[in-house]
Amino acid sequence: MTVQTADTAAIPKAGSNLQFLRFAESIAIPAGAVVVSALLFALFLIVIGKDPIQFYQLVWTGGFGSSFSIQNSLQRAAPLILTGLAFAIPARIGLTMIGGEGALVLGGFASAAIAIPLVTGGVPPIVTLPVMALTGMLTGGLWVGFTGWLKYARGVNETIASLLMSYIAIAIMNFFVEGALRDPSSANKPSTMPIGDAYRVGPIPGMDVHWGLAWGIILAIVLWVLMSRTTFGFAARMTGGNLRAARAQGLPVGWLMVICCVIAGACAGFAGFFEVAAIHGQANASLVAGYGFTGILVAFLARQNPLAIVPVAILFGALAAAGGVIQRRMDMPDATILVLQGILFVVLLVSETFYGRFKLFQVKSTGDRT
Repeated sequence: MTVQTADTAAIPKAGSNLQFLRFAESIAIPAGAVVVSALLFALFLIVIGKDPIQFYQLVWTGGFGSSFSIQNSLQRAAPLILTGLAFAIPARIGLTMIGGEGALVLGGFASAAIAIPLVTGGVPPIVTLPVMALTGMLTGGLWVGFTGWLKYARGVNETIASLLMSYIAIAIMNFFVEGALRDPSSANKPSTMPIGDAYRVGPIPGMDVHWGLAWGIILAIVLWVLMSRTTFGFAARMTGGNLRAARAQGLPVGWLMVICCVIAGACAGFAGFFEVAAIHGQANASLVAGYGFTGILVAFLARQNPLAIVPVAILFGALAAAGGVIQRRMDMPDATILVLQGILFVVLLVSETFYGRFKLFQVKSTGDRT
């Protein structure tokens, strides 16, 4: 007679080992993708006759080489944290939403539009700025939330729908900025009325970085807790892992999708508010800066982990901050950084196929048969 025995004391240990190995895998594979991307881009630089060592030295100098460089990197990282969250939250429930750019633009425009009567009416900044922020978040949340509803209620592909909705959002902004809400004094660059220095979001004390960075970090922590330590987050992860099983368990799959999309859109709309209230002071074509699309890459590299999005966004902020230095010192176009980001995105997509394939990150069976 064959009897199967198992060391029950080893079960918790195996579980902890599995969690550690999965964590290590989630770090090692994206890190490897970054290294491979850097090597491929170095080959690209060699082909076009440029020095890759000088390039990466300038990236470090432009991103972290001085106090000014660090603060410039953090300033550029602020919207990337929020747009990275705008992609990561729906991704946790299995949705590929790439409409962060549209939600940012429309949220920023809505913030600027609601500010016009408040500023001209003399409403104090302590009231105007929260109203602007809430308007931007509500606009972005409803915009992306509608895309989530289309997925749930009508079966519309969320990737295509969110991309098309982004173009519609930009068109709406251009329609009003170049028409009814155009400031007559903005002759060369159509814009809404400036909100004025008194209504601008100031810098964090001791830094030359606006408060969008601090709020982005706070939201990243809050959303990490929501998605990792609450029943809502567990239900969202379960839905993303197996939609049929979630439905079989009676989970409100449709509402989970819509709520996650509303949260995502609110994050992007919040980024739009800060672009208006802290950077531009008005809504115009400068809102279409590509932060929504770069946020997708940030979230991919962070594996949709809200906490990991923060350092990854700072890394990409440093790359953007170094663009000007590279352009001046190496006589290369500012779009060179976009080529590096494109290579990184492709390598990251390929690296997704390697999860679960390395024996190094697999738990070895310890069961005995006697």
